[in-house]
Amino acid sequence: MKFLRDFLDKQKPHFVKGGRFEKLHSTFDAFETFLFVPDKTTHSGAHIRDAIDMKRTMIIVVIALIFPLIFGIWNVGYQHYLSQGMAYDFWPMFGFGLLKVLPVIVVSYVVGLGIEFAFAQSRHHEVNEGFLVSGMLIPMVMPPDVPLWMVALATAFAVIIGKEVFGGTGMNILNPALTARAFLFFAYPSEMSGDKVWIAEKADAFSGATPLGHLMVNESDKIPSAWDMFLGVIPGSIGETSTLAIALGALVLIITGIGSFRIMLSVVLGGLSMGWLFNLWGANAYMDIPAYYHLIMGGFAFGAVYMATDPVSAAQTARGKIFYGFLIGMIAVLIRVFNPAYPEGMMLSILLMNVFAPLIDHYVVQSNIKKRLRRAKVKVAVKS
Repeated sequence: MKFLRDFLDKQKPHFVKGGRFEKLHSTFDAFETFLFVPDKTTHSGAHIRDAIDMKRTMIIVVIALIFPLIFGIWNVGYQHYLSQGMAYDFWPMFGFGLLKVLPVIVVSYVVGLGIEFAFAQSRHHEVNEGFLVSGMLIPMVMPPDVPLWMVALATAFAVIIGKEVFGGTGMNILNPALTARAFLFFAYPSEMSGDKVWIAEKADAFSGATPLGHLMVNESDKIPSAWDMFLGVIPGSIGETSTLAIALGALVLIITGIGSFRIMLSVVLGGLSMGWLFNLWGANAYMDIPAYYHLIMGGFAFGAVYMATDPVSAAQTARGKIFYGFLIGMIAVLIRVFNPAYPEGMMLSILLMNVFAPLIDHYVVQSNIKKRLRRAKVKVAVKS
């Protein structure tokens, strides 16, 4: 890598103040810090030296996303050939899925990074690292046959309205990837719901309904087995179907300390608690299914691992993360059961709790302050 370092060092003077391309300093800095750890240090005051920077943190999340992405690419091809009634080996199915998924990823990154670079240049700021993850998350929560122009439009909306208007990465109150999906869901519902959108180039005679779609029309006898749903061989968004692949990604995030185990576990417990409560009621098909089915259907697992744990829009305090995650799980199941027009509740649940996360942290902090004040008063009283 020394030759690359030497090449960048030779080009760097052209991009600093006074150089021929000083206006492109943010762009050059983004590529340089992507390839090499920055050598910047503070010169005064106390500071913490860490071995990992924000770009490396984001890259670990991207690595954790590879498991559901690879499976999702294969599943797109598998569902297509299954709907056509044709049997194919692994590579033809993977190749078909790659041709469908790769353009969506490319559009997401080109549009999103283009806007990020433009804002960084106009503000004379460094390019934010957050879109390394958002650019991958956006395609993975989309249907496999989503039009590319919609992906571009949703990505632009998420970056500009969902993040840049608040000041960029670290300042946004909503998860950008879910903002993109919510925008498309409400702007173009026919392309984001129903039976026809979840299988690429689906045969007309094939159902194409997701497990949640079957429950919505009281067809609980047609939902796949729990094992099939856990493996992910079902119709759905590109990266959301396989709970097994998502669990492998969760393991990477937990071991590296990047993802919050408190949030993941509390989301699961919240979903199970609400599912068990509805099992006692049993008023419709959603209430009759085993509570753990909610964890392996729709985008519940994907949302719990990759969306709810977003370090910017999630709760920040240790106790707040537990309340935050538990409420996400409960509300997601609640929306599924009581909203027949929208069987998938994870997206709205996370976005709703993104808004309330600062309030949760506020009350947790205030509670800690009151406890410490009471403890201080007790000590003073004992001494006196």
